[in-house]
Amino acid sequence: MALEWVVLGYTAGAEAIMLLLLTVPGLDGLRKGLIAVIRNLLKPFMSVVPFCLFLLMDIYWKYETRPTCDDESCTPSEYLRHQKSIMKSQRNALLIAAALILYWLLYSVTSLVVKIEQLNQRLERLKNSD
Repeated sequence: MALEWVVLGYTAGAEAIMLLLLTVPGLDGLRKGLIAVIRNLLKPFMSVVPFCLFLLMDIYWKYETRPTCDDESCTPSEYLRHQKSIMKSQRNALLIAAALILYWLLYSVTSLVVKIEQLNQRLERLKNSD
C-alpha cells in the first residue's frame, strides 16, 4: 500500500510546484505557456479526488478493524506498534487533505488567471478600437 501514498505525495508536490509557478510574480513571459500546460493537466489531475476518497476509506477501514490496545492488555512493543499505526493514519489523512486542497487551489487560481488574461485582451481590444 505504500505505492499509493508515494503517487499521492508526488501528485501533491506537482500541484504545489505548478501553483507556485503560476502565482510567482515576474514570470509573465512563461505564464501563457504555463497556463496552457496546467489547463491540460487539470483533467487528468481530477483523478486525484476519487483516489483520495478511496484512500480515505482505506484509512477508515483500518481504523475500524484495528485491534484496541489498552494499557494493561498489551505489551510495550504492541502499544508502540499501535501508536505508530495511529501516527501513520494521521499523516496519510493530512496528505489526502493537502492533495485535495492543492487541487482545488490550482483549479481556482488557474481559472482566475485565465479570466484576468481574457479581461486584459478585451481591454486591449477596446483601447485599440478607440
